[in-house]
Amino acid sequence: MKLARDTWLIFQRQLQLLLRNPVWVFVGVFQPVMYLLLFAPLLKPALNAPSQAEAYKIFVPGLLVLLAIFGGLFQGFGLIAELRAGVIERSRVTPVSRLALLLGRSLRDVVSLIVQAVIITLLALLFDLRVFIGDLLLAYLMLALIALMTSAVSYGVALKVKSEDALAPLMNTVAQPVLLLSGILLPLTFAPGWLQGIADWNPFSWAVDGTRALFAGDLGDDKVWQGLSIIAVLAAAGVVWAARQFARSVR
Repeated sequence: MKLARDTWLIFQRQLQLLLRNPVWVFVGVFQPVMYLLLFAPLLKPALNAPSQAEAYKIFVPGLLVLLAIFGGLFQGFGLIAELRAGVIERSRVTPVSRLALLLGRSLRDVVSLIVQAVIITLLALLFDLRVFIGDLLLAYLMLALIALMTSAVSYGVALKVKSEDALAPLMNTVAQPVLLLSGILLPLTFAPGWLQGIADWNPFSWAVDGTRALFAGDLGDDKVWQGLSIIAVLAAAGVVWAARQFARSVR
């Protein structure tokens, strides 16, 4: 299938570029690691958790979702650099699928995110975090869908604005309320009713709740499948929209 072959070629190329300078993988994981080491130890008394391990079961899933959201939303900066260098322009004369130009890049971002998530999870194991491997893999699927959606949207917006000066404040404006209304750092359990009502309309809030349920070993929790379903639909919509932006820019 042409789309699969083209996507694999773009993915390989993007992954090679990433591996040539793998420092960016560790730069991306540095801030979450600082939260894990310096902020998470304060949570046991704040959450009234019975143990530090239980506090990490609440905090680490939110931290991983934070990594997926922010890691994806700011991928558009690299695409703007490619636009300026003429890489996207030269793609016009190739027979490669326009959808593959997006999917190859986004899949590279998903792989990078999963590597970072594994690093954080392994570090959290040192703090007595325990999670079943099946639940963990399903949580990683949630993270992959989030990264796919946010990176695709970031690429689509980058093709629209074509400027780092416009993309940076736009992404920050979107990311800040998303972060605060997702219960990423602290659960919204004790938040006022009006705040919880607003958070219910935030799809990432469902993703955070579902990921926390998986880390708690509650695979049958409705939040798991609700979160996966919502994020999967939004990821598909984001990919379709961003693919149209690629088709308009490369033709």
